[in-house]
Amino acid sequence: MDLHKHYPALSDLKAKARKRLPWFVFEYLDSATGQEHAQRRNREGLDRVQLMPSILHGEQDVDLSVELFGRQHPLPFGVSPVGMSGLFWPDAERLLAQAATRHGLPYGLSTVASRPPEEVSDCLNGNGWFQIYPPRDPQIRADMLQRAKAAGFTTLVLTADVPVPSRRERQVRSGLTSPPRLTPRLLAQVARCPAWALGMAKMGMPRMKLIDDYAEKATGLSSTEHVGYLLRTSPDWDYLKALRDAWDGPLVVKGVMDARDVKPLEAAGVDGIWVSNHAGRQFDAAPATIDMLPAIRAETKLPVIFDSGIEGGLDICRALALGADFVMMGRAWHYALGALGAKGPDHLVDMLRRDLVANLGQMGVARLSDLPTRLLR
Repeated sequence: MDLHKHYPALSDLKAKARKRLPWFVFEYLDSATGQEHAQRRNREGLDRVQLMPSILHGEQDVDLSVELFGRQHPLPFGVSPVGMSGLFWPDAERLLAQAATRHGLPYGLSTVASRPPEEVSDCLNGNGWFQIYPPRDPQIRADMLQRAKAAGFTTLVLTADVPVPSRRERQVRSGLTSPPRLTPRLLAQVARCPAWALGMAKMGMPRMKLIDDYAEKATGLSSTEHVGYLLRTSPDWDYLKALRDAWDGPLVVKGVMDARDVKPLEAAGVDGIWVSNHAGRQFDAAPATIDMLPAIRAETKLPVIFDSGIEGGLDICRALALGADFVMMGRAWHYALGALGAKGPDHLVDMLRRDLVANLGQMGVARLSDLPTRLLR
């Protein structure tokens, strides 16, 4: 079957995933926080970015490659870390890590994924990024970092935009608890999704295995929180310094939205700035990430990574035109898994590659670095 005829866009993968995933799983994946204004602003902000087409450039040999943290990637996007990734599709972490390695892309693993670093180690080839939700206990932090390094993760990502839990009301309404408990209501949803259910029956319901290693018994959490909150702290500048001292590879801070934070981050020794509003999942009054990107780009020569709201190759072009060096996506990969299983990530990569080539061709641009020249300001 020609997947491009049936699923030519991310919206098609999302629609298929909606049918194949239990409702509570889809709602967890698709939802934001509050009334989801920030999520909508991400989309609206990207739509406002216009790029000028250009004519009479003849045949072009398009180069989509990007160098980032000393590694050459054939495409300008990667797999963002997503908490409880294994809930969205059985064995999602390994499937995505394998796909990323096949295509030479970065793969991000979350502290609160359903696989610990050791269980994806054999799927990596130097392209692993470990996202740390900062543990309070320095000994736990040191052990997590050592495990990530030993498993082959080369880049550390400090997520700074989750100082406290968000409410995610739509997720709560779905009936999902953390860790997931299959109530009669949720079992009825599972029964309508045989592919997901059979996969979970083989793998077992996912848990946050890395966190479980440090907190086997946890009490006092609400239904919208998880054991990870017993270990987390709200990081400050001293915490960032401790991470910089402990990690000898590239260090990226994720969740930067205010350009005034960039110079202090540079002074703290970070290697990359990740512009993100957590895809609208944390703070509903947050501005669109794309609107904050130009000011942050103007403040630094460090690599700038971008996420939130990306739905295709054209959005990647928009982010690169406004100053991003690289784009990461989270939901998109899980829509692809939900729609097509193990075939989904490869199809998504090919879809995005084709979309990038088509849009660059319309602009007469052969190199990603030339995209800012096509920006309508």
